[in-house]
Amino acid sequence: MGVYSKVPECLLVVVALLAGGCSIKNVAMNQLGDALSGGGTVFSSDEDPELVRDALPFSLKLMESVLAETPRHEELLGALASGFAQYGYGFVQLDADEIEDEDYDRALELRARAKNLYLRAKSYGMRSLEVAYPGFETDLRTNKAAALDRLGKEDVETAYWTALAWSAAIVLSLDDPKILGELAFAEAIMERLLELDPDWEYGTLHGFFITYEMSRLGGEGDPIEKATNHFQRAKELSGGNMASFYVAMAESVAIEKGDKELFVSLLNQALAIDIDIRPDWRLSNLIHQRRAKWLLTRLDWYFF
Repeated sequence: MGVYSKVPECLLVVVALLAGGCSIKNVAMNQLGDALSGGGTVFSSDEDPELVRDALPFSLKLMESVLAETPRHEELLGALASGFAQYGYGFVQLDADEIEDEDYDRALELRARAKNLYLRAKSYGMRSLEVAYPGFETDLRTNKAAALDRLGKEDVETAYWTALAWSAAIVLSLDDPKILGELAFAEAIMERLLELDPDWEYGTLHGFFITYEMSRLGGEGDPIEKATNHFQRAKELSGGNMASFYVAMAESVAIEKGDKELFVSLLNQALAIDIDIRPDWRLSNLIHQRRAKWLLTRLDWYFF
């Protein structure tokens, strides 16, 4: 979530735009879009998830405001896809899971909100890909192989957040046959990205497949073995310092196997990660360590 590191100084640019003419405004808006979508770790390295929870909506809305003035800004569209997907998971969907036992109706409301955030992220991501490859989504639906062949390594990040958000929305739409049928498109994008850059972002793609292999429809081979192989590779690439991989393995493979000992071990390994070893992963690790703690309170739900 480090894409928002330059938000504060960018506010000065917003003020300056008020005095500019149309051509100056267009140039400045594009520059602001570049700044907002640029790299950085001010959020991803934060040690206070609740502070980030409160700050992210403002950052996302600022980016949307700039996008309204420069609607084909490819990097800004990609950053919005990433931002809405991460906010939807870390600060909405996980909340729904945690309160479900006490307030089922509120949990349903939060999941509906998370689904909408994921679809918003997917839309922004697809728009970004459409800037680079006009007609990409239509091609994906009509000639999947040809559409995917257009993607290159430079597209992995945006395509990942697009497909991840798409998949997440589908998971929250199990009662909607229409959207369920779209899972094949999200899966195909992820498979293509794994071909293009399997080691991207320290095993992030493998992290996706830890969970996905356990729910893949019509998959070949042993899903537990395949998911475990993805976990081992993700762990290797991340140096064992990314809590999300351990949590994914616990929630998918350990529960499917009915292996309580493995479940507890994986979650304890997630909790043992020093959040200061990789400052740029600090927020993600804190969020997934919170998830690990919650999962450890539910042993009786998963293992009888």
